[in-house]
Amino acid sequence: MKELFSAPFFKKPGDYILNLFKWAALSAIIGALCGLSGTLFHYAVDIGAHARSAHPAILFGLPIGGVIIVFLYHVCKMDNDKGTNAILMSVQSSEKVPLVLAPLILTATAITHFFGGSAGREGAALQIGGSIASFVARALKLENCNTSVLVMCGMSGLFGAVFGTPVTAAVFALEVASVGLMHYGAFFPTLTSAIVAQSVAHMLGVEKTAFSLANVPAFEGFVSIKVVILSLLTAIVSILFITAMHKSAHIMAKYFKNPYVRVVIGAFIVILLTLAVGSQAYNGAGMDIITKAVEEGSAAPFAFLLKILFTAVTLSSGFKGGEIVPTFFIGSTFGVFIAPLLNLEPSFAAAIGLIALFCAVVNCPVASVILSVELFGADGFIYFATASAVSYFFSGNYSLYSSQKMVFSKLRAIEYES
Repeated sequence: MKELFSAPFFKKPGDYILNLFKWAALSAIIGALCGLSGTLFHYAVDIGAHARSAHPAILFGLPIGGVIIVFLYHVCKMDNDKGTNAILMSVQSSEKVPLVLAPLILTATAITHFFGGSAGREGAALQIGGSIASFVARALKLENCNTSVLVMCGMSGLFGAVFGTPVTAAVFALEVASVGLMHYGAFFPTLTSAIVAQSVAHMLGVEKTAFSLANVPAFEGFVSIKVVILSLLTAIVSILFITAMHKSAHIMAKYFKNPYVRVVIGAFIVILLTLAVGSQAYNGAGMDIITKAVEEGSAAPFAFLLKILFTAVTLSSGFKGGEIVPTFFIGSTFGVFIAPLLNLEPSFAAAIGLIALFCAVVNCPVASVILSVELFGADGFIYFATASAVSYFFSGNYSLYSSQKMVFSKLRAIEYES
């Protein structure tokens, strides 16, 4: 009993209580700001996407939209912006993120979706949240370690507001910057921020992302083997997707050094691809395709390959947005594609593919397992956990984010040298 009361908490209980209130207040403020910003971002993207859906000819203005984006980034002196990588670097080393990034990436992403570029939302969400949090940290003159925590709160807040998955958002913010190492002490602030942001966004009419998943098989060994095979194949697709994203960016920058020329060329390629396909199914985020794959088990053959192509061209040429919703698209449609070969229910395979690909490209297995519950419910939890574990292992050291630090090896119980 004497040892118990000599523990740090009982020696200085006031420090723990003050820190609790401090982080509750700071993270709640960040969460509220992220909830408001996330709501504005959601409606800006949503209105643009609906406008293009109602008037498909807007797609032909994609080159103009690209030029506007490049011009805005140049005017704001953000020509060499590193995107989401800059936010991860801020978490790792407390580097400053300019406040102008928040309205800039919001506007640029809305323009990309309005004109039909293939992109998601979460990359922009992480940048908006990180930018806001970094500004607040500077205004309050916080120490570097506290700045990093606050930036994580901004990331989780915007992620939670846009997707409506607060626990995933909180854990993702802890897990994504350094693979194999989580800052558990920041869990309370990131969770608080995500819950507050999601609550604010919900009150303002932003619906959470969730799917109705039926026909989840009861647990049995034979089905588990099929899930392992599907997850392994999905890990290979993740490597294809990541390689396509990185290589296309390198090729576009090498052969079209002028950013205006690069974005116009990319826009024309997207337009030509759309005309060749004969529909705009691969433009924008594609949430309707994801919903159809998961809830109906239906997707066009090789849809996953076309989405990889559309997204790689869009983002490598200078348009803005995220990669996670395209990842959902690619993973779910790949699951439907493979389902007949493995004799799996297509909708179930789509859900497994979605979670497995998300895990493989961002290297966040814990967040991926939690995401499966927030998106699909707890049925089949062990299958989704298996899918996350297998895809994480077999995706190797590939990552969508070049600044993501691999702290521990996936193959051996060793820590990489820094």
